[in-house]
Amino acid sequence: MKNSYENTNFYDKLKTNLTLIKNILDRPLTLTEKILFTHQYDNNFDNLIGIVRGETYLNFKPDRVAMQDATAQMAILQLISANCKEVKVPTSLHLDHLIKAKDGADIDLPRALEENKEVYDFLYSSATKFCIDFWGPGYGIIHQILLENYALPGGLLIGTDSHTPTSGGATMLGIGVGGSDAVDAILGMEWELKMPKVMGIKLTGKFSSNWVSSKDVILKICGLLTVKGGTGYVLEYFGDGLEALSATSRATICNMGAEVGATSSIFPYDETVYDYLVATQRSEIAIAAEETKTELKADNEIYQNPEKYFDKVIEIDLSKLEPQLSGPFTPDKAYDLSMFKEAVLENKYPRNLTVGLIGSCTNSSYEDFSKVINILRQAKEKSLELKMPVYISPGSERLYRTLKNEGLLDFFKEDKITLLANACGPCIGQWERTDLMQDEINSILISFNRNFAKRNDGNPNTYAFIASPEIIMAKAFSDDLVFNPVHDKLTNAKGEKVKFDPPEKTTLPGAGFSLLEASHQYQTCSRDHDILINPDSQRLAVLNPFPEWEGTDLKNLRLLIKVKGKCTTDHISMAGPWLKFRGHLDRISDNLLMGAVNIFNDKTNEVKNQITNSYAPVSEVARVYQKQKIGSIVVAEENYGEGSSREHAAMEPRHLGVRAIIAKSFARIHETNLKKQGVLALTFVNKADYDLIKENDIFDLIGLESFSPQKRLILKAHHEDGSEDLIPLDHSYEEKQIAWFKAGSALNCLR
Repeated sequence: MKNSYENTNFYDKLKTNLTLIKNILDRPLTLTEKILFTHQYDNNFDNLIGIVRGETYLNFKPDRVAMQDATAQMAILQLISANCKEVKVPTSLHLDHLIKAKDGADIDLPRALEENKEVYDFLYSSATKFCIDFWGPGYGIIHQILLENYALPGGLLIGTDSHTPTSGGATMLGIGVGGSDAVDAILGMEWELKMPKVMGIKLTGKFSSNWVSSKDVILKICGLLTVKGGTGYVLEYFGDGLEALSATSRATICNMGAEVGATSSIFPYDETVYDYLVATQRSEIAIAAEETKTELKADNEIYQNPEKYFDKVIEIDLSKLEPQLSGPFTPDKAYDLSMFKEAVLENKYPRNLTVGLIGSCTNSSYEDFSKVINILRQAKEKSLELKMPVYISPGSERLYRTLKNEGLLDFFKEDKITLLANACGPCIGQWERTDLMQDEINSILISFNRNFAKRNDGNPNTYAFIASPEIIMAKAFSDDLVFNPVHDKLTNAKGEKVKFDPPEKTTLPGAGFSLLEASHQYQTCSRDHDILINPDSQRLAVLNPFPEWEGTDLKNLRLLIKVKGKCTTDHISMAGPWLKFRGHLDRISDNLLMGAVNIFNDKTNEVKNQITNSYAPVSEVARVYQKQKIGSIVVAEENYGEGSSREHAAMEPRHLGVRAIIAKSFARIHETNLKKQGVLALTFVNKADYDLIKENDIFDLIGLESFSPQKRLILKAHHEDGSEDLIPLDHSYEEKQIAWFKAGSALNCLR
């Protein structure tokens, strides 16, 4: 397990490169610019002259690549197709997504080892062959392991998960990507990114009480920016309010920057980050970073005049912030706790609170659990009893052992508390819930990052509300969604009226985090090792190249679905039970767009087959068109593909013959994933033209024979009544990306 600093004298190079860059640009730099500019692929810093944020594409070389098991399967299959011999950039693999939560860690983990043996063996053998650090099932969630073991202030990390920016809490710029982007970096090739804009978020003041935390900061930001307000930006934090936030609190904020569409989020280096590195046994890096600390923040001129240097600035006074609850069905619907009861009553949200879910990659720090444990300690002292089940997901084995060694796990030994494996579990739909009838209306509280419909338990009638762990733990002693633990009293077992005090917190364990023996992660290299895939497997399948472009405009295309409203990657390629097929493209393609709402009938997974004039599931209709050698298109609204980085949401439509996705706008990662897989990602020049698309239309996509950057394409819509519409389409393709399309995919270019 080597950090880039140990291998490359990282900070010496960073200072040398920044000196060169500042001489060339002769202007102050944001922290985002410092990290990205010093990671240019070819170190040709003259290329930085005249770049435009939000427009110019640059090539980068990350310090590290990380993958989790659900996304790694397809990434590794692409590595195999690209004839990879070994990784060229330090890479780690984390098995955290496939462990189903049900009965608790002691039962769930052994069951997962048996159920997923084929996939786990495949991933381990691949890690062995390609010399990848391997973190097995049960050892922790990818982002927590990265934060605890690999985070490098000033470094650049890319990961096949949208919450990779979690590392920004320790001043490492983390960016979520699709598997194809990861493959490029792993092979030592340049990784391409449009230079993001930089949004300065100024935090001032201090929290008014311990009921308020970093979770409330990011939920407030989600409410301000909405799920697409951060698209194309890195969120860069500054201000005296940073003193109120530990490194892990900052990581919580960076983790959920993905929920506003941000490319990444980053906090400057300071004593807080130093303390965290020391507590996690990385003193050598802490000392080196300390010696470079003036360059691990934006230049002083930027803090003195932020409106001049940031593309956008927002300010949050922490002293005026109160606890937030966000939801249901979207993380940007945020309410102040004092206003939440009114919102529940006005919107008729179900008040029967059934479950509390605490942990995940967002909120499973030592500090988070110190507050949760304090609430439990208070409840015992005040003779209060839990009124609903609570499931707790520690973020890592290291955290679990630290709590165990301090005797703190004893507080979780309650009848209604279930300690789950150190894994994602309910956060990504890996939850076998048994306490409700199917589709029963109910509300749950989660400390996770996403609350899309059906995401946690597959029930469209589960109203999930996001809150901090301490608010959830306190509300678990009432079964009423509107209970306000800050002000309301509860009746205890003695008939007394009692109220919780603000929870006490401890930022870091006094003796540091517990160490793990070497077996918890290892890098065993055997380049001659065989990776075997059973040709009859239902979970793994070798990738076949996608066909290259025909060289002509695309004619006689059919509408597969016109999507109404929000369409996340969960809607396009559901997780939950479908995670088991992440290594088998054909099998998982059966879930294509099954969660998307068809605007013509307001139903999910029911679209018109123009060949048979009947209605059927989306994937079934796509397969009919494909068999008839008829291409199809998907039409969608704003921020299509928001949410998870899963490239399956781009590979599935490509596999089933979808030639283009035409939307009002795209989420960043998904747009890139579509380009990489050879699916045209196009946007309406006039968003109102979305309304011109009819259910029985036949389409021609015109202009591909002269496809070039900034040159519009035309969608000709042939309507059933004989009329036609010519609809202009924009795109963001550059020459290299056009080459991907013509070759059939970026991977075909590699081949």
